[in-house]
Amino acid sequence: MRRPAVKEQFVRRLEQQIALVTGGASGLGKAIAQRMASEGATIVISDVQRELGYATALKGGFTFLEQDVCDEAQWPEIVKEVEKRFGRLNILVNNAGVLGPTQAANPENASLDGWRKVFAVNVEGVFLGCRAAVPAMRRTGSGAIINLASIADRLPNARGVAYGASKAAVRQLTQSVAQYCAQEKLRVRCNSVHPGPVRTPMLDRFIAEGAQRSGVSIDQVIAGLKAWIPFGDFILPEDVAAAVAFLASEDAAQITGSALYVDGGIIHCSANGDDNG
Repeated sequence: MRRPAVKEQFVRRLEQQIALVTGGASGLGKAIAQRMASEGATIVISDVQRELGYATALKGGFTFLEQDVCDEAQWPEIVKEVEKRFGRLNILVNNAGVLGPTQAANPENASLDGWRKVFAVNVEGVFLGCRAAVPAMRRTGSGAIINLASIADRLPNARGVAYGASKAAVRQLTQSVAQYCAQEKLRVRCNSVHPGPVRTPMLDRFIAEGAQRSGVSIDQVIAGLKAWIPFGDFILPEDVAAAVAFLASEDAAQITGSALYVDGGIIHCSANGDDNG
C-alpha cells in the first residue's frame, strides 16, 4: 500500500547554514532544497531552467542563480556570488543530472556524443562543483558536499550504458574528494546518495521510452518497476531529501566517503542487487 507523505515539524539541524543545490528548480533538487530549508538552512538553487528556477525560488523563499554545471567558468562565479551574498558556503548538493538517451544507447550502438553529454553533466559537473566548493569550505572552516548518484552505479544497464557508468564515477569521485579533504585536515565531508526509482519527470521519460521499446503499456512498465523494489513502491523525493539533509547536518559529523542507498532494498535486500562493495 502506498504510504502517505507525512508533513511534520522538522528539527532545525541546519540553522545558519548556507546551502547551494544544483538542479534545484524541479524534481529531486527542489525536494532537497525544501527539506533543508525546513531544517533552517538558507538555500541557493541553481539551474539551467531560468523561468522555472525563479518561480521555484520565489515560492520556496530561496535565491536562484542561473547555472550550467558543465560550464567550467561559471562555477567560481557561482561560489563567489554565494559568498558575496551570504558570507560563506557550508553545504553543496551536486544534484544536477541527466538520464541521457535510452534509444540506441547500448554498448554496440551508443554514440560517443551521447556518452559525452551524459558525462559532462553527471560527472564533470560534479567534479567542477567539488573543485569549486572545497576552497570555499576551507575558507569557512568546515563543510559538507553531497553528490547525487544512483543505484545504477551498481546495476548493469545494457540499454543505458552511459548513465550507470557516470554514476559509478560519481561514487568513486566522492570517495576521492573525501579522502583528500581528510588528508588535508579539512573539516569537509563528502558523501554520495544513491536513490532507487523516484517518480520524477526523468523517471517518467524512462518509463515511456521503455514502454515504447518493449511494445507494452506504461502501466505495465510501472507495475514491473514496483515489483522489482522489495518495499513494493517508488521512492519518494522526500525520502532522498531526508537522506541529504542528514548527511549535511552535524548528525553525520563522522561520516565521509560513504555511499547511502535510498532504494527500498534493491541493492542489499534482493537478488536484483548485490551485497558487495
